[in-house]
Amino acid sequence: MKRLIIGLAATLAMTVSSFAMDAKPAVVYDKGGKNDGSFNQAAYNGAELFKKETGTAYRDFEVTDDAQREQAMRRFARDGYNPVVVIGFSQAAALEKVAAEFPDTKFAIVDMVVDKPNVRSVVFKEQEGSYLVGVMAAQASKSGTVGFIGGMDIPLIRKFACGYVGGVKSIKADAKILQNMTGTTGAAWNDPTKGGELARAQMDQGAEVIYHAAGGTGFGVLQAVADAGKLGIGVDSNQNHLHPGKVLTSMLKRVDIAVYNAFKDVADDKWTSGFSALGLKEGGVDVAMDEHNKPLVDADMMKALESAKADIISGKVIVHDYMSDNKCPY
Repeated sequence: MKRLIIGLAATLAMTVSSFAMDAKPAVVYDKGGKNDGSFNQAAYNGAELFKKETGTAYRDFEVTDDAQREQAMRRFARDGYNPVVVIGFSQAAALEKVAAEFPDTKFAIVDMVVDKPNVRSVVFKEQEGSYLVGVMAAQASKSGTVGFIGGMDIPLIRKFACGYVGGVKSIKADAKILQNMTGTTGAAWNDPTKGGELARAQMDQGAEVIYHAAGGTGFGVLQAVADAGKLGIGVDSNQNHLHPGKVLTSMLKRVDIAVYNAFKDVADDKWTSGFSALGLKEGGVDVAMDEHNKPLVDADMMKALESAKADIISGKVIVHDYMSDNKCPY
């Protein structure tokens, strides 16, 4: 019996290993690259976790201009990579074309929906995570004036801003929320100098806490806020460590989970296409708590945060999705 159990365990191990061997994953990052400390880096972290756990290597590509999107996807598909995961809404048009050309290749896209039978589309309920950091910002602000700085002015980033406003106003109905977008092109994600300028302008108007959803531009936001002795809020990845004691929290958007799951589901022969929206209930968004921001979060703030989480998960609070009507009711 002991030999039988050992034999079965060995067979299982070989089966799991063979599934992992069948996976030949690749990821195409959006502009800003895998070291942007934010959205793309979260994707990179998910790919690295898969590699660490399974021993399966992957390929990746960092887009620097729009023409490269389609080229990178087609090259990976032609070379037999599977799945090919693409990061960012800007990749949608290219993916729609390439996915049709390679119907046997499994693709996934984060932050946009591409309606093809071989594509998995993963979006997030960023408004819910942004609501939570808004609750914390309102608790931390003495004056009731806080700020938001977005990257490219698109509905997706307005979605972050609207959720944030809702969270702030749930605590302080008369709060003042200053808002700026960095620009209208892809360059808006990689302009820390402009991010710092916008942050300083908001602080001059009384902002005590500033939340950014601006990719690499956000590094300038967080630096300026820390230099001024105010509080910043990071986004996508945990950015608390960038300025310990000066970053109130970070709104976590679990792009890492989306990438890891796509890789792993092919490896385990459990792939499904279609659409999913990951919010607080699904573990797709959250706030970052660690040793770097623990001293900033008192009992009252934690109580308000946990209450807001419970209300959103239960459905008692429905955080408005700006992208549903391009309006913010708060």
